[in-house]
Amino acid sequence: MTIPAERLDQITHRFAELEARMASGTLEGEAFVRASRDYAELEPVAKVAREVREIRHEIAELALLVEDPEMKALADEELARLRQRLPEAERELAIAMLPRDAADSRPAMLEIRAGTGGDEAALFAGDLYRMYERFAAEQGWKVEPVSMNASEVGGFKEIVAAVTGNGVFAKLKFESGVHRVQRVPETESGGRIHTSAATVAVLPEPDEVDVQIDPGDLKIDVYRASGAGGQHVNTTDSAVRITHLPTNTVVTCQDARSQHKNREKAMQVLRARLYEAQREATQGAEAEARRAMVGSGDRSERIRTYNFPQGRVTDHRIGLTLHKLPEILAGPGLAELIDALIAEDEAKRLAALSD
Repeated sequence: MTIPAERLDQITHRFAELEARMASGTLEGEAFVRASRDYAELEPVAKVAREVREIRHEIAELALLVEDPEMKALADEELARLRQRLPEAERELAIAMLPRDAADSRPAMLEIRAGTGGDEAALFAGDLYRMYERFAAEQGWKVEPVSMNASEVGGFKEIVAAVTGNGVFAKLKFESGVHRVQRVPETESGGRIHTSAATVAVLPEPDEVDVQIDPGDLKIDVYRASGAGGQHVNTTDSAVRITHLPTNTVVTCQDARSQHKNREKAMQVLRARLYEAQREATQGAEAEARRAMVGSGDRSERIRTYNFPQGRVTDHRIGLTLHKLPEILAGPGLAELIDALIAEDEAKRLAALSD
């Protein structure tokens, strides 16, 4: 995809303007925050745009040197290298210029729930949570559990965690959906493979200003927290259930010792769920088309299978199978899957632009 020279000039000029404003020392408060965000978003685009301009300029100059018999051999060699690099750089620029999801840079709320499969599903939900924890550590992110419901046999019936760091939602957003596992349970004496599942939801975490919640729209119940098997975690009414009446969204949290902390965490989850509903409503058809590229993101859609007997992981949306199950569950191997999903999304959006 060839980017017109005029567009490269616009990008370069805009970035130079932002650089000058940032260096002026005159920006304060909201204006500084806005300029910093614009600068961070434009910097990678400007960097590739500058490379494309330089390559085109060098190709034009080398084309003249080819006419000189003494320089022809050197010029031909460099021309070949630059002509190979130019389409790669132009593609990188086209990808950098693609419209970004405004939530890509945000932290995210990660929700994992055991699905069909009973105890095995709960154990698998625990495996998935640990996989994301390790992947997050590789990325330099922080994972903080917000709410969890542990299973009696290990794993989780449900766990919600806040993931903070750079570009969290951009990398995790394609993880939403049904994850299926095929393996022989430890309790299975006959060696039969069982299939169970867990659902994953990744929601961008909003700032408080993004979601205005009227206290009058909330029904807040407090009750005594209990753990697996019914043992009481404590003897006070510290668990909190918050119902957002207009949308009938219900959030519970009981993990912290204090009612205040549980209420704070529950509100954090509620804001994320309401923000995602707002995003879907406002983006409408555009969001629907984007989700269709690598799966809808719907929690009922099967997106990936982890097959233990064969040591493979298959992502059904892009038809990718990797025989690296241990590495993927260990965390670092997940990057290859996520990078492939992002590349597929970018490729389809580029193709849509050129249609």
